[in-house]
Amino acid sequence: MSHIKIIKKEELSTSKWSGGTTTQLYIYPENELYENRNFKFRISSAKVDLEESTFTKLSNIKRKIMILDGKLKLVHENHHEITLEKFDQDTFYGDWNTKSYGKVTDFNLMLNKNTDGIIEHINLENEITIDYDNNYKYDNLTEVFYIVKGKINISINDESEFLKDGDAAIIKNRDKLNIKLENNDTFNSHIIRTKVNY
Repeated sequence: MSHIKIIKKEELSTSKWSGGTTTQLYIYPENELYENRNFKFRISSAKVDLEESTFTKLSNIKRKIMILDGKLKLVHENHHEITLEKFDQDTFYGDWNTKSYGKVTDFNLMLNKNTDGIIEHINLENEITIDYDNNYKYDNLTEVFYIVKGKINISINDESEFLKDGDAAIIKNRDKLNIKLENNDTFNSHIIRTKVNY
């Protein structure tokens, strides 16, 4: 049984939003539509083309955003303000009034009720192993590795897959399996790891 599902850059769909374009990297359940807001979690990357934009309201959604390129100021009315540079991140709620200032490419994790998750940047020089680390408060674990720049091999036991810029690997419910990431480029590869418990 395959533990790794690969989504190639060419398979991803990009759509327009009020401030630019967004590319959905993964949604769970996989047959769910973003517009219905019934997903458990959604991962995407967006390009913000306007110097100033207003975020779409998303009730009951917890949001995490990380900058992949550029610099962004977020103003969450009556909550907090923050300026994010490359690989910085912020957490906020979808029903807040949020404005952004700056043209960037960002990475987004949306979490619905009864889910929890993290995003982190991995600067891969050689190779690393990620140990099994489930949160037993939840029944399910999904990890998504998105290649921002570079080429890598990702492997679990004897199963190995090759990924490059714009590709994503999805690994579900890896029961006490370790994930190995190996750089396969002449320079460091940059990966965004998303881990969601639900």
